[in-house]
Amino acid sequence: MSFVTEHEKYDWDDIRLSIYSKTAADVERALTKTRLNLDDFSALISPAAEPYIEQMAQRSYALTRQRFGHTMGMYIPLYLSNLCANACTYCGFSMENRIKRKTLSIDEIQAESIVIKSMGFDSVLLVTGEHETKVGMRYFRQVLPSIKQHFSYLAMEVQPLDTDEYKELKSLGLDAVMVYQETYNRRTYAEHHLRGNKMDFDYRLETPDRLAQAGVDKVGIGSLIGLEEWRTDCFYVAAHLQYLEKRYWKTRYSISFPRLRPCEGAVQPKSVMSDKQLVQLICAYRLFNNEVELSLSTRESPEFRDNVYPLGITSISAASKTQPGGYANDAQELEQFEISDERSAQEVAVSVKQRAMEPVWKDWHQSYSG
Repeated sequence: MSFVTEHEKYDWDDIRLSIYSKTAADVERALTKTRLNLDDFSALISPAAEPYIEQMAQRSYALTRQRFGHTMGMYIPLYLSNLCANACTYCGFSMENRIKRKTLSIDEIQAESIVIKSMGFDSVLLVTGEHETKVGMRYFRQVLPSIKQHFSYLAMEVQPLDTDEYKELKSLGLDAVMVYQETYNRRTYAEHHLRGNKMDFDYRLETPDRLAQAGVDKVGIGSLIGLEEWRTDCFYVAAHLQYLEKRYWKTRYSISFPRLRPCEGAVQPKSVMSDKQLVQLICAYRLFNNEVELSLSTRESPEFRDNVYPLGITSISAASKTQPGGYANDAQELEQFEISDERSAQEVAVSVKQRAMEPVWKDWHQSYSG
């Protein structure tokens, strides 16, 4: 069994109709509850909930402080390669885009790691395009041990792998994997994934199952906001989270909510989410689940990030470069997408402290044993 079986129980059009049919009474009922179900979550992300965002934000703030204290996790992406064997309509790394391709060598990775470490980071997200032969397990076996020498916590955002491969990477220092379904709508997924292994909707959807079975400490899920109607897609993310927590209770989970950003050859968003609606979504996730980690990237503007930090976010990226070699050698033409918050790591840390929160540069966690 995997989430594919659970996914088939839901009908996209029925879920969408249910969300848009919610009333103020449904929202108020959800706000009175301490444990919310998926129907309550639907109410909180519905248009009917928009007048209640201030009330949602206050409760979300209180729940986040109660569970996570006044801390903010800090991490940084390290792009190892922009090689990709997939054709995806929304990504700058798509194989059909005519950009310079580069894969970092061990020496180049060392140079990047030294620069990142000098900024204060001890938690890094390794990112590659999805290229099984040139940036696959053979490459990961070579680079992970050297990167782990520099950082206590290693996360990856790469192509989906098999369970045994995740177990092997865990033995080499892997702590977390972020794998976003992009969209949970099968038809829309097929429209945007035109060539390559990423066309396999089910294999990607089953990846969090394989990660948890491999004993990976943390699994990140989410949808790319803009590919489909965002409220319905985000309902599926919540359903996916609920399934994973019930089935794999030892694993930690995080949710990200990236909005489409400009990149080489990108499509226009099908569904545009306003800043106010993103606040609504963040608070809805927090009210739905007190334990899940919520991550916000540099895709968002400095002003937005500063204002939304306290409302439910538990980790943020900072000083991000989205191209291989971007820290030691700034090469903008290789980037995956444009970032919005271009502040330095220390500038972001100062903004966090100004919100009465403490930046935490390492992803602290307690390992399960026995």
